[in-house]
Formats: sequence, C-alpha cells, structure tokens
Amino acid sequence: MSGSSKEHIIKSYDDELLRLTGELVRMGELAVSQLEAAIDVVDRRDERAAQHVVNNDDAIDQLEQDISHDVVRLLALRAPIAGDLRHVFAALRIAADIERIGDYAANVAKRSIPLSMAAPLKPTSGLAHLAELAAEEIRSVLRAYRDRDAELAYKVWQDDVELDEAYTAYFRELLTYMMEDPRVITPCTHLLFMAKNIERIGDHATNIAENVWFLVKGEPLTAQRDKRDLTSSPEPVKLGHRPD
Repeated sequence: MSGSSKEHIIKSYDDELLRLTGELVRMGELAVSQLEAAIDVVDRRDERAAQHVVNNDDAIDQLEQDISHDVVRLLALRAPIAGDLRHVFAALRIAADIERIGDYAANVAKRSIPLSMAAPLKPTSGLAHLAELAAEEIRSVLRAYRDRDAELAYKVWQDDVELDEAYTAYFRELLTYMMEDPRVITPCTHLLFMAKNIERIGDHATNIAENVWFLVKGEPLTAQRDKRDLTSSPEPVKLGHRPD
C-alpha cells in the first residue's frame, strides 16, 4: 500500500470518528432540549405540549439506533485497536446514557399531565432548579466529550454532588408539604418521582464523564465520588419547616 493510500485511509477513519462525535453531541443536545421542554410544560400546565415532549423521545431512540449501527459498521470495516477502539466503545456507552436521559425527560413530561389537573403547587419551582443543574451537567460533559477534555469531565463528575444536595433538600420539602396537608399527597408524589428522574439524569451525566475520562486517559476513573443523595439513607430524613 502506498503512503498516500495509507494516509487517505487514516484520514477517512478520522473523519468517521469525528462524524460519530458530532452525532452524539447532537443527540445529547436534543436530550437537554427535551428536559427543558418538560420543565416548561410543568410551569405552563399544558397537557398537549407535555404529550408532544413524550412523543419526541422517539427521535432520541432513533438516534441511538443510528449510532449503534455506525459503531457496528466501524468495527466491521475498520477493525480498530487500542485508542481507536476506546473511541468506538465510548460512543456506544455514551449513546446509551443519552438515550436514558431522554427517557427520564419524557417521564417528567408524562408526570406533568396528571399534575396539571391538580391545583397549582408552590413546590414546582424547586423542580426547575434541579433541571437547570442537570442541564448544565449534560452540556458540560458534552463539551468535555467533543473537546476530549478529561479535566472538564472530572469536574462534572465531582459537581454532581450539587444536584444530589438539591434533590435531597427538595425531597425533604415535599415530604413536609405532604405531612402538613394530606390533600397535596397525590400531586407531591408526582413531583417526587419527577425530581428523582432528574437526579438520575445527573447520574447518567457522571457515567458519560467517566467514559470521557477513560477515552482520554486510557484508564478508569477510580477516585471515590462524594454522593449527597440522602433520601435512601438508613438514617431518618429530617424534615424542615415548609417555606411560606
């Protein structure tokens, strides 16, 4: 094989990896948009718009299938090894995490439909704060993946503790509302599930961060991450006073 032919093959392969990266970033941006749209329909109490967000999850599912197909094709045609193989498998795992993020965003929108049938609740504002934190995590980790920035990925991985703490505080606030007024138990239960979905979105962002670290460094991220989701702790959850 001539030198020019070999260079052409290498460039062609690099172009395919770059295209795969672009597809994943677009898929992640769509998932963030889904989350923000889900929170928007909660605020607007718009059942039709909520159903539209739920239906849009199919687009993310289709993108994951397309990316999986591209990965299989790359494996078959290019037989990548070492660092290139890390690129391919990281793409596959990241696509699966983004698909789950889309699912959780759709779940938030789905829960907003029965929630909109109840009287407006003040605690819905806390849900938007959780979503902002989760959306920032996803956007940051997508930048880390696009730029192959291991340090930014590590920061996202560490900063998920902020989302955990906000989720725990919100969980306690909702429990307090339910204890003080049994009439809000049903809508607050929907909010609890929605908040948990958003907290899980943060966990998938940290999964992506770990994959970016491995992709760049060639070794797993073995540090211990601080977890502040105390809602499943064996210790009793201390309840505070309901905000006025």
